[in-house]
Amino acid sequence: MPRGDKSKYTDKQERKADHIAEGYEKRGVSEKEAERRAWATVNKDDGGGKKEGGSGRGQHTGHPAAHKGGKSGGKASASRSAASRSESARKAAATRKRNAEHHAH
Repeated sequence: MPRGDKSKYTDKQERKADHIAEGYEKRGVSEKEAERRAWATVNKDDGGGKKEGGSGRGQHTGHPAAHKGGKSGGKASASRSAASRSESARKAAATRKRNAEHHAH
């Protein structure tokens, strides 16, 4: 089977890839890149192409990439004090200002 052959994917996996690619295209990603990312996501979720039947095939795989959103971010920041976050923000603002002055010349 040549690389890029999609014959081993189920209809559901193909629908999933189309849906993911649409989302990327809406955000301005080129059609080719959106397609590549979509199939990479399907492979990550489902462990590659599958056809129903056979040993261990057709089983529910869970959808790790589809459920990640909003869970992984914010924990480190939330556990810090308001004073600590504020100090970081001031430091970052000063750095941005310094860089802006430096790049203006």
